[in-house]
Amino acid sequence: MDLSVIMINFNTRRLAAQAAESVLRTVQDASFEIIVVDNSDQPTEFYSSDDSRIKVLERVENNGFGHACNLGAEKAEGEYLLFLNSDTIVHENALDSSLRYMREHPDIGILGIRTLLADGSFDHGCKRGFPTPSASFYYFLGMDKRHPESRKYGAYRQTFLPEDKTVETDCVSGAFLMMKKALFTEIGGFDEDYFMYGEDIDLCYRVKQAGHKVVYFAGGSITHLKGASGLHTKSRKVIDCFYDSMKIFYRKHYRGKYNLFLNAAVYMGINLKHRLTVLKMNRNG
Repeated sequence: MDLSVIMINFNTRRLAAQAAESVLRTVQDASFEIIVVDNSDQPTEFYSSDDSRIKVLERVENNGFGHACNLGAEKAEGEYLLFLNSDTIVHENALDSSLRYMREHPDIGILGIRTLLADGSFDHGCKRGFPTPSASFYYFLGMDKRHPESRKYGAYRQTFLPEDKTVETDCVSGAFLMMKKALFTEIGGFDEDYFMYGEDIDLCYRVKQAGHKVVYFAGGSITHLKGASGLHTKSRKVIDCFYDSMKIFYRKHYRGKYNLFLNAAVYMGINLKHRLTVLKMNRNG
């Protein structure tokens, strides 16, 4: 089998079914399966179709996004894996062209794709730099918006890279992340210390450390609705996971590279931003 598409369904039955239908509708050349890992906290029937290419792992304990993805990958039969968010819609030829490009460029470890939001605007999360202290600082100050062409100020959102050209980048979004199953297994899969957020950046970091490329592919596209989970849901648990992931990534990959004072400043900055986000959420109800 060419490709295993792995999706996580956490109380997103309708969106996940829509995403699965977009895969079934658009893939023409590749042999594939869709593995849905259902870790919902409420009873759900995912999909009424009897299409044998859809396999549902039901009643999986919710131990986080990475855990569910790793479980799906264990069951996958495809040579390549695609981790696809349930709140996405795959566009025509996107998976076939992505798979073809990876086969033609065996030095690619991970491939992400051009991603659009529901209003048609570009989702910068699909190509990013690693969150170094300086990149994060300039991002939070909004310097990338004022100087999008600057490699210094646009380091995190990679605003200096063209949206319409396939280019190497630091990391891509877990909303669409394609790689060989053999490499995923070799690298150890997603780090399950991250409950939600950060596991995609961490995986890209480890893949690049192992000598493989991470590529943003502009030859296909998806729409990312961002309508199921995320910071916009105003969930305290989601917000806590987001900022906890920042600390995990920094502690794992950067703490040993910087001095004590900078490390302390980074943690203070994360904690401050966390508190301000919670206060804003509470104030807005």
